[in-house]
Amino acid sequence: MTLDMIAAAQGLARAEPCIDAGRFVLRPVRKSDAGLFALYAGDRRVAEATRSIPHPLPPGAAEAFVARAMQRGGDEDVWVMDGTTSGLPEVLGVINLKRMDEARFNRDQSEVSFWVAPAFWNLGIASDALRALIAANPQSSRTIFAEVFQDNPGSARVLTNAGFQYLGDAEGFCVARGAQVPTWTYCHKVG
Repeated sequence: MTLDMIAAAQGLARAEPCIDAGRFVLRPVRKSDAGLFALYAGDRRVAEATRSIPHPLPPGAAEAFVARAMQRGGDEDVWVMDGTTSGLPEVLGVINLKRMDEARFNRDQSEVSFWVAPAFWNLGIASDALRALIAANPQSSRTIFAEVFQDNPGSARVLTNAGFQYLGDAEGFCVARGAQVPTWTYCHKVG
């Protein structure tokens, strides 16, 4: 079964293409994902590893995320790590690319971010998703940036194992923690 056939059978909006990641596919977000997003993103460990997920997760936050992710033409593309083709759960996590450039600069830069549900940590899910996304390069990026909180060395390993190079230290605001948190910044030259 091809990825297009899987997408058609699941009634997916084709805002972004499906991307084969081996044990799972990266597919566009669909409305039915909201329940599992709320369950996984509502976990303090997930929220505190991101800049933007609040904890506790307010009612309607997962549905609002789904609605934003399904909009076409924005500066961010979002994929669900979907394991159903291999007998894994339909939502393992989320990975997204955000365009960093205004059209007038045309530097072809993006920023990647991801989270994986705690039940699937340390299984290589994030690594497989990141490698597949880089290989597909759906935004035709020349450089992809990423940042992780310094108390999240697992995500830093995911980045370095995918060929990202350390650029330096910074800080980023974490909504779930309500505080500035030290970060490590990385980049990957594509191609």
